[in-house]
Amino acid sequence: MSVYRVIDVVGTSTTSWEEAAADAIKTAGQSVRDLRVGEVIKQDIHVGDGGELIYRTKIQLSFKYEQES
Repeated sequence: MSVYRVIDVVGTSTTSWEEAAADAIKTAGQSVRDLRVGEVIKQDIHVGDGGELIYRTKIQLSFKYEQES
């Protein structure tokens, strides 16, 4: 039997939603081990002060709890 935890993360990019999602997963993977599934929950665009577009992707990530020996 396995137990998983689900967390929400948001990635940003000035290029695309895909890059924002990849950045969120990559960054979370530096702190969380054994990532299993990423599910895109929401995508939106923030318009910066200078009119630049900032793509944001909200992802739910699940990872497996480690069992103590």
